[in-house]
Amino acid sequence: MRKTALRGVLGSTAALTAIALAGCSGGGAPAAGGGDFDPDEEVSLEISWWGDDARAAMFGEVIDMFEQEYPNITVVETPVGAPEDLFNRLATDFAAGGDTAPDVFALGGAKPQEYGSLGALLDLGTVSKQLDSSAYPDFSLTNAIVDEKLYGLPTGGNATAAFINADIFEQAGVEIPTADWTWDDLIEAANAIGTAGLENEAGQNIVGIDLRIGDIIGTYAGQVSEVGMYDWDGSLGVDADQVAGWYEIEQRLNEGGGLPDPSVVTANWTLPPDQQPFTLGQAGITFGYSNLMSAYTTAGEDVQMMLPPTSTDISGVALLPSAFWSVNAATEHPEAAALLVDWFLHEPAAAELILDTRGVPFNPDTLEVVAPLLSGPSQIAADYVDVVLDAGVVAPPQPAGGAIMNELSQRMESEVLFGRATPQEAGQGWVDELGAALN
Repeated sequence: MRKTALRGVLGSTAALTAIALAGCSGGGAPAAGGGDFDPDEEVSLEISWWGDDARAAMFGEVIDMFEQEYPNITVVETPVGAPEDLFNRLATDFAAGGDTAPDVFALGGAKPQEYGSLGALLDLGTVSKQLDSSAYPDFSLTNAIVDEKLYGLPTGGNATAAFINADIFEQAGVEIPTADWTWDDLIEAANAIGTAGLENEAGQNIVGIDLRIGDIIGTYAGQVSEVGMYDWDGSLGVDADQVAGWYEIEQRLNEGGGLPDPSVVTANWTLPPDQQPFTLGQAGITFGYSNLMSAYTTAGEDVQMMLPPTSTDISGVALLPSAFWSVNAATEHPEAAALLVDWFLHEPAAAELILDTRGVPFNPDTLEVVAPLLSGPSQIAADYVDVVLDAGVVAPPQPAGGAIMNELSQRMESEVLFGRATPQEAGQGWVDELGAALN
């Protein structure tokens, strides 16, 4: 099933309704449960997420509506800029017992499995009266299920994409990539742009590619490996030579002038979208998730989104949950916290504000609200998701030990770009460390 196109799993789509029609048995979803909510009890909840100021303002509006609906609940907002900022805080809070952690928070990647297996997250089966998960497609819940208990619900689905600033390509005299482009094509284009001596309107140098390895290495692994980065048993799915192949691409971009100075690459690892060089018109190419199309349109008048390059016959692109909402197992108010998550994911008025900024909704009722409202960049992103349903793959979930993958990938990237390791040495080190973590 690894190489099966997603449309074969989800069925045909029309205006994204395939996701709503996808198998909605909610495998691993909780049975009926949960205590009653007392509308007279004065409750204070803390909620935390990552993102830019625009997201914080939008979520603030969602929370204002929630507090009007539930006047006995006060919600304290503690947004942060980057995922790592939140994860670092949670690691500290959970190590101390979880009492100081937020009641509700966003998680990504393997975090729901990691924290769920440690007992840090609330089993959502205990609050299913307030938060129903039964309509979600099975594949969208996989990363949040541990021992048949559900520890989070997805905000929506995104897919990795390549973003092209066509204006910069034209200025550099480089042809716009075609749908069948390869990694050699990307290297040639990025190096040509990066050495063309271009500047944006603010007088800043324009580079060939604004690269964050965590946004693309999973897709690359899906292209070169039979199973992807992980297999369905939670073991490593790539070998050292395959990982070294990625670092060879970065080495060629570094030596050919497509990348900025390595110190800039490493400094940009955790930048929020609105501060990334591509968004500021300083790069011809970047990789990111499809829901970033709206943010990236500020880069120029002609920003295009397409499948990433591949040098195999596999796209490697999977439709994945962009993030999960989870509840602290130590919260004093589990029912109220579940109502807050339910509001973010299922309340129509909230959906009209959030739209697809946290991914195309997996819940069919929410999708029914959102789909007709999409236009412009959001519609482009939705159309791209439809392309992924044809050309994408079904990816095994990231196991708990995979939580180190981004940090490890960045560290080995730094070793290669600064000349302290060869791509082969970096690939072997990556496999050794991640393999040990998975075991």
